[in-house]
Amino acid sequence: MTADSPRWFKSSYSSNGGDCVEVAANIPGVVPVRDSKDPHGPALAFDPPAWSSFVSAVKGGEFSA
Repeated sequence: MTADSPRWFKSSYSSNGGDCVEVAANIPGVVPVRDSKDPHGPALAFDPPAWSSFVSAVKGGEFSA
């Protein structure tokens, strides 16, 4: 693994059999996100402020059904 290789992790709330997203927070200037069921597939890339805004909105219940 090189210094630029993403170190992927899942939320500690992920307990549904692995159907989760994974996030890597060790890449400067970008937050990559991928499907945990397809680790060799594509990843989405977000700039850190956009990712922080999304996480805050989720925590605030903005996307609740």
